[in-house]
Amino acid sequence: MIEVNELTRRRLLTAALAAGVAVPLGAAGRGSPARAASGPARLTLPPPTGPHPVGTVSLHLIDESRPDPVAGPGHHRELMAGVWYPATRDARRHPVAPWMAAAPLRALLGSAGFDPDAVAAPLTAGHEGAAVLRAPGRLPVIVYSHGAGGYRSETTIVVQELASHGYVVITVDHTDDAFVEFPDGRLAVPADAPFTPWDSAYDIRFVLDRIEDLAAGRNPDAERRRLPAGLGAALDPHRIGMFGWSKGATSTALVMNQDRRVRAGLGFDGPMQSRPAATDLDRPFMLMTADFTRAAEPSVAQFWDHLRGWRLDVHADGAVHGAYCDLQWLMPQLASIIGMSDEDLAGWIGTLDPVRAVRIQQTYPLAFFDLHLRHRRQRLLEGPNPAFPEVRFIP
Repeated sequence: MIEVNELTRRRLLTAALAAGVAVPLGAAGRGSPARAASGPARLTLPPPTGPHPVGTVSLHLIDESRPDPVAGPGHHRELMAGVWYPATRDARRHPVAPWMAAAPLRALLGSAGFDPDAVAAPLTAGHEGAAVLRAPGRLPVIVYSHGAGGYRSETTIVVQELASHGYVVITVDHTDDAFVEFPDGRLAVPADAPFTPWDSAYDIRFVLDRIEDLAAGRNPDAERRRLPAGLGAALDPHRIGMFGWSKGATSTALVMNQDRRVRAGLGFDGPMQSRPAATDLDRPFMLMTADFTRAAEPSVAQFWDHLRGWRLDVHADGAVHGAYCDLQWLMPQLASIIGMSDEDLAGWIGTLDPVRAVRIQQTYPLAFFDLHLRHRRQRLLEGPNPAFPEVRFIP
């Protein structure tokens, strides 16, 4: 399988974090870091636009049915997952979660030769352990699968946007292909062993089982740590969607080919090269493409031809591979520090303005899942929209 250049991905996001002390970017409207009285400054993320505060909690999950060959004999597959959800109004009494925990962030920075103490991670909109909003019914659930050598936080802008609009979103660190810390302090980093989209898909199917546990009132956390009030009762296991970036987009298709619990899938610029098109897919799927268009990548075109249900392919002009991830917002903050030219910055993030990219990230995934998990008509998905002139519909 020809995978996206992982080095480019990791180096970009690492560099963006390592920068730490960016300066405001003026009229471009890109993010500016929060200034601290002492210590490293934080990069910033744009806030979500939904009506609800956001809560979050981490889960430690162990799949007793799957030995872990990387960890060695006697070890089973372990995963860390983040659960994001609409929270009650008093959520602000709870601390906000960092974009990434300190230990994996240090490992990420060190792996690229940066000072591990150079920066503190951006803060998210998620309040740790806040009670779940009481809604008239259960809430639809969306699962996220990250790209190669990534981490579950790489699309936090999208994740917290969905949660602020009433979705429960579960993000998964694919151990051995991610920078991740476990509750006992163990740190895992991407291993040298091959890790395919099929491996990610197996992880996600295990997580789908744990969603059913939560919805039934059981606590799947390995340490049985206390869950936020109302979490289990909020999840609707019959309305599950999934999205992923790059390798995660491919794993989204693979999961849907195997498991009908996922009712709708969304791919952010995935190469779709691990035979996701081996079986026709009769449920809704949307492609948001940048580098891996149907014209440029035959495997994406083949996958498209096997979509037998609702389908849509949109492309943002000027977008490159990371345009639908947090990188598009973080990278310009780095550029302002090191004096990167506009031409060099465009080589990293394309010509899609970061402010416009964030609006696309916040709007199109929400519209897709509102249409297919809530059955609310979305004119945004019916054709080109003057509010988004850079978004083209590919027939």
